[in-house]
Amino acid sequence: MAEVQVKEDSGKGGKVRSKKQNTRVDMTPMVDLGFLLITFFMFTTTFSKPNVMDLGLPAKPKDKQKSPETEIKLNNSISIIIGKDNKIFYHQQDQAGLNEQTLVETNFDREGITKVIERAKAGASDKDKFTVIIKPTDDAVYKNFVDILDEMAVTKNERYGVTDIKPWEEAVYKKKVGE
Repeated sequence: MAEVQVKEDSGKGGKVRSKKQNTRVDMTPMVDLGFLLITFFMFTTTFSKPNVMDLGLPAKPKDKQKSPETEIKLNNSISIIIGKDNKIFYHQQDQAGLNEQTLVETNFDREGITKVIERAKAGASDKDKFTVIIKPTDDAVYKNFVDILDEMAVTKNERYGVTDIKPWEEAVYKKKVGE
């Protein structure tokens, strides 16, 4: 509270001067008010929730046996290679058919990889088993990998896999980017 302190008379005679009154403001209630405001805003603020992407992983086998390898047909899949400098390539070829002309570069926008995936899915022999194979290189950026996973959600592809780039694909990729 604010209080006024009055200085007592010193007992000396003489000229009467106007008395200066010293004022002192007690700041304790202001500190209490500050803490009440901080508490109020902390309780009423909605905290930002982290954005989480659902990533469907296969279940671990119960027995120790190795699961049989599944063969994915070329006309029922597309391979996407994520490269350095925000470059992305795709192909639907096997080792014999892949060269610098069949490894096609595209971009991450709606007219790029989205259209490529939709065209490949439309041309697949079995649309229910259409698979996108994502192959990031060692030079790929994590943001580009997340962008491709977002594309899987945008294009409603539930069947996709992430694997290492094969040596023969890497050789064609390096020729294509000029390494």
